[in-house]
Amino acid sequence: MADKNQGQARGVMKLRPRYVEKPWGRTQLPPMFDTASAERIGEVWFVGAAEQPLLVKYLFTSERLSIQVHPGDAQARARGLSSGKSECWLIVDAEPNATLGLGLKQEVPKDELRAAALDGSIEQLIDWRPVRRGDFFMVPPGTIHAIGGGISLIEFQQNADVTYRLYDYGRPRELHLDDAIAVAATQPYSDSLAQHLSGNETRTLADGPHFTLIHSDRDVLEDRRRWVIPLEGEARADGEIAAAGDCLLVDAGIVVQVNGRTLIVATPERPSPRRSRRGVRRYGRVQAPPDIAQSAAAA
Repeated sequence: MADKNQGQARGVMKLRPRYVEKPWGRTQLPPMFDTASAERIGEVWFVGAAEQPLLVKYLFTSERLSIQVHPGDAQARARGLSSGKSECWLIVDAEPNATLGLGLKQEVPKDELRAAALDGSIEQLIDWRPVRRGDFFMVPPGTIHAIGGGISLIEFQQNADVTYRLYDYGRPRELHLDDAIAVAATQPYSDSLAQHLSGNETRTLADGPHFTLIHSDRDVLEDRRRWVIPLEGEARADGEIAAAGDCLLVDAGIVVQVNGRTLIVATPERPSPRRSRRGVRRYGRVQAPPDIAQSAAAA
C-alpha cells in the first residue's frame, strides 16, 4: 500500500503514514486514509526519516486485541532493551457496546493469573469498560489491557516494540506468559488515569516522564519539539499543512497556526522533566516486579 507523500520544510516535517496489517484490523478505514487494499489494516503509524522517541498512530479494530502488558523502563533496561512502553489512548469513534479492558476487576495472585491465561478465564478477570468518543485513558507500564472491537483511537507511546501477550483468544500467535506475569500489575485500573473530552477546551491529558499531551484549539508547548495531530480543521507550519489523518513534527520555536481541535504531544522539558506546573495532570507508574524477558511483537 502506497504511503502519502512526505513533505519537509525548515524545522517542520509532515510524517508519512505506514499501514500495518493486523488480524484484528479492518479492510475499510476512514476516507482520510488511503485504503486501496484487501489487507486488514489495524494500525497507521506516522514515521519520518529517523527514529523518534515517541510514536503516534491510529488503531482501527474489528475484534479484540490480545490481552497484554508492557514493561517499564527499568525492567526493560535490565534486559538490554532501550526502554519500556508507556502509552495512552484517545477514542475517536466507537460502535455501540464497544469496550476495552483495563486492569483486573479485583487483585488476583500471580499463580491464579497464569492459570486463567492458560484456560481462557482471564477474559472474565479483565475489567471491560464501555467507551465512547472523547474518552481518554493513560496506560502506564504494567497495566494489563486489551482494546475491544469496533473502536477507532489515537495512541501515543514510547517508541518501543516490547509487548507481552497473556491471551489471544485462540489465534495462532505466540504468548509470553513468563514475561507477562513478571511485569504485570495484578490490581484494578485507577480511575484517576481516565478523562473525557466533551468540547474544545484546552486540557492537559498527560504529563509524565516520557511525554506531555495537550488537547487544544491553539498552539501550545511552543518551546519544545512537538507532534501536531489535528482532530478537526487544519494545522499549518512553515508551509506544511496537516488535516485530520495527518501528523506534523515541528521543532521548538516554530509557530503552528491551529484551526480546530488538535492534539499536541512533546517529549519532556530538559533538564527537569518532572517539574510541577499548575493545571497539569501527571500520571504514575503501575508498580510491577523488576524481572522481565526479551522483547516481543506487539498487539
